[in-house]
Amino acid sequence: MSAHVIVLPGGGYEVHAAHEAEPIVDWLSGLGLEASVFRYPLNSRHPAPLAALQTEIRRLRDKGADTIGVVGFSAGGHLAGLAALAPDVDERTSVQFAVLGYAITSMETETYRPSQLILLGEDASPELRRSISLDALVTPSAPPFFLWHTAEDPYVPPEHTYRLAAALAADNVPHSVHVFPHGPTAWALLMGLERHRHGHASPRHGSASRPVLERLTELDSAGHLGTGMTRKDRAGASDRTPLPDLMWTSAFSEDA
Repeated sequence: MSAHVIVLPGGGYEVHAAHEAEPIVDWLSGLGLEASVFRYPLNSRHPAPLAALQTEIRRLRDKGADTIGVVGFSAGGHLAGLAALAPDVDERTSVQFAVLGYAITSMETETYRPSQLILLGEDASPELRRSISLDALVTPSAPPFFLWHTAEDPYVPPEHTYRLAAALAADNVPHSVHVFPHGPTAWALLMGLERHRHGHASPRHGSASRPVLERLTELDSAGHLGTGMTRKDRAGASDRTPLPDLMWTSAFSEDA
């Protein structure tokens, strides 16, 4: 089975944040995982970014990837969630797991309005805003999610993660949620990446990279980064297939 992780940097749909791009790929590659950055269209109306990402997913499928995961940050997290939850996905455009860091999940709140304006314009209807709000797109057939945030995030409030987590829980979708009490946007993961880059065995300071690193290492060693089932397969199963491989329930404990 061939697996690939697509990294989607944040930047409010206006720029691509460099620290959420190649450094993340380098970290994943260090775990033995095939990964790449996808720089989706900027300053574009929906659905242009999603359509471009789905084209990239199809390209990877054509190259032999049968398990594809998305890792996204902030606005890139919103796009990752759209790819995982879009109602019109098929076998070639589906993803098997999603990792969202401090993601914008709702276009129905007034928080982080710049991204709403770029994607939807000034006069977007309530129906249009809801149509790309991740919590409104969750169904029982959604793939597993790993969500993390910091409570002090000044740009994307943790409300966004809580909203999506509540929707995932309501539909019994396998997921793991972690909200750190301290740290601004991007702080938690980057702290861990810096330590990892400088040769430390495991990230400290309660960083988000620790459980992700540990769980991805386990999944890679076991050779099953995903189930290989499409969302349609899961929805049609008479006995819901357990997905412990991607629930990522390990605790976010700090090093001593």
